[in-house]
Amino acid sequence: MNETQKLSGKSKVSYALGAVGKDMVYMLSASYVLYYFQDLLGVSAIAMGIILMAARVFDAFNDPIMGVIVAKTKTRWGKFRPWLLIGTVTNAVVLFLMFAAPPAMNGAGLTAYAAVFYILWGVTYTMMDIPYWSMIPAFTEGGKERENLTTIARTCAGVGSAIITIVTMILVPMLGNMFAGADAGARMIEIVGFKYFSLIVAILFVIFTALTCINVKEKSTTEMETVSVGQMFKALVQNDQAMTVTVAIVLINCSIYITSNLVIYFFKYDAYVLFNMFGGAMQVLSMMLFYPLLRKKFTSLQIFYICLAMAMAGYAILLILAFTFMGSVFVLFIPAFFIFAANGMLTVITTVFLANTVDYGELKNDRRDESVIFSMQTFVVKLASGIAALVASICLSVNHLQSGTEVSDADKLVDWSLGVAQSAKTGLRMTMAVIPIIGLAIAFFWFRKRYILTDEKVEEIAAEVKARHTSS
Repeated sequence: MNETQKLSGKSKVSYALGAVGKDMVYMLSASYVLYYFQDLLGVSAIAMGIILMAARVFDAFNDPIMGVIVAKTKTRWGKFRPWLLIGTVTNAVVLFLMFAAPPAMNGAGLTAYAAVFYILWGVTYTMMDIPYWSMIPAFTEGGKERENLTTIARTCAGVGSAIITIVTMILVPMLGNMFAGADAGARMIEIVGFKYFSLIVAILFVIFTALTCINVKEKSTTEMETVSVGQMFKALVQNDQAMTVTVAIVLINCSIYITSNLVIYFFKYDAYVLFNMFGGAMQVLSMMLFYPLLRKKFTSLQIFYICLAMAMAGYAILLILAFTFMGSVFVLFIPAFFIFAANGMLTVITTVFLANTVDYGELKNDRRDESVIFSMQTFVVKLASGIAALVASICLSVNHLQSGTEVSDADKLVDWSLGVAQSAKTGLRMTMAVIPIIGLAIAFFWFRKRYILTDEKVEEIAAEVKARHTSS
């Protein structure tokens, strides 16, 4: 009996809850930190873009180092769970402090506050994200077993992201009114609302991860020689399939995050909530229903290409609608379906692909570097969010845009600030749709040319790795 089959139902649920909690935290930061510091607290868009991008450059060094630290860790509780718990607790604290900036702070002090806590958030998130995903190849044999567990985890991660997408701009005003008072002013209500909403998310995060650490047991993995950071970077570069997957993840996530950063500037408040609710539901549904159905008829590689085509079609429809018919939010559910459903399945598939490169790297380099390979996923997803935030901040600065949610216009779906030029509207539309199409197209051709780990190849590699372990 393999290790995955030995997992109890309680263990699987506990692992899945860990994914829900960590992606709630990630989505809150990725989608709202720019809005919180720029629109609500007044930090300039360019300054925020530089901060978010600088944090990603820092992660380029921090993430692989954390992968090495995890790989070298030996405790009675294993090498993954201690860091998973430590990282979660510290990240939860930093998340709350990041969204609890003193309202009286302004100018350089506020910019410094944003920089310090956002960089700390990235560091502490890495501490828990790398060991979480590294556990997948540590207790699966490869092939279908690994894909099934990855699908469960990624689906629940999508649930966490969708929860934040759906409820944030519903609960933030409610909590703000509750703790600041209805007469505090719209801006202060949102500031206070984000503070208490982040506290709730942080508490849930700690609870869910604690359940993961308690109920999911690690298996012993192959002993490996400790190496320097320089040697580890070399091993990563030598794993051409891992590099292929990570480049594709950057391109795909950049496309999605550019849209998520700018969509709040595009819709009126009610339309924004409806759009996000529908999109979040489609993302979860695609993971739980669409992907398993497609997997019965297509290979994972074929589904990957289908999803890229779906997403590009969705952005093309969005662009056409943005310049033609914008009378109802419901018509935008058409592109939202294609974009969010594709993204949901892509998050599952790319994680499966990355997990498969662990076995490939072991055969090619005689090293089984789960933590290091998955440190690349942590880094590239955060890199994508940083690039997207920088692109969004440049778009907002160049076009002199602020959130349209403050201006009410009952007759229009798009709620522009008064006096916004037509060129600014065009710039926002083009950034939201054309840049993602270009990124997805590059990902399509890049992957088609370089990726070789078909389903048959993965099964063959998994059998060879198992044979090596048996004979050693």
